[in-house]
Amino acid sequence: MKKKNGLARFVIITAIVFAVLTVFLLYARTQQNVNNSFIEIDPDTMKLIQLEPPKEGEPIAIVDTTLGEFRFVLYPQQSPNAVKNFTELAEMGYYDGTYVFNSDSGAYSAAGSKLKSGEMPEGYDVDRELIERELHQDLWPFKGAVCAMNTTVDRTFMQKVFGGGMYYNGSRFAVINSIEFDEETKKQLMDASQNKELGEAFAENGGIPNFSQQLTVIGQTYEGIEVVEKLASLETENSGIYKVPKEDIMINSVKIDVYKAEK
Repeated sequence: MKKKNGLARFVIITAIVFAVLTVFLLYARTQQNVNNSFIEIDPDTMKLIQLEPPKEGEPIAIVDTTLGEFRFVLYPQQSPNAVKNFTELAEMGYYDGTYVFNSDSGAYSAAGSKLKSGEMPEGYDVDRELIERELHQDLWPFKGAVCAMNTTVDRTFMQKVFGGGMYYNGSRFAVINSIEFDEETKKQLMDASQNKELGEAFAENGGIPNFSQQLTVIGQTYEGIEVVEKLASLETENSGIYKVPKEDIMINSVKIDVYKAEK
């Protein structure tokens, strides 16, 4: 009799454990979808719009720095919230007199900080730094891409265990130059790429493949790429967080306009 009671208790406990585990896994799967940590890529519908020249009337940003000017087309359709945040800040004059606060080994630079250290100043607008990250299959960190920098991530316990979370970006932005693509790197890239066209685009145009679907791309440089290259290759000192340029390199102004085929 005792054996039967023990067996029945074991069956009941096992059933409860499996039920709890099932609920746990279903909840975890649901929570994984409530995040912006990844997107599904459809190679059949993906368009590499950054490789196309800007079109008449498209919104652009004109960035004047102490090393020269570069211009990039904006993508409000693909990254509406980040582009809106950037555009509003630019039109407020927020970026005038801000620092280029990071220059990383020729690969990319980071700018738009009120402080040379790259940190946010006291009293900053928190809402401007909590823009939900927007990832899009048509936008990639090619050379000349301009990206809103991630600021923080909000994760539930389940998302910490199973992955995911809500990522946010803000006012500061990164300007992508490129890693070095030697023949071995190109081969590894093509072997690892599920989409041949995308792999070839990185190999031919440059960029940072490892940043793919990690940052919100807000624009693509179409003029002044030599300035992008300079900003990424400055003499720096390591502050612990960023590679801060030794010489003060400033954003004099950022103006929002529309693209005109003839200046």
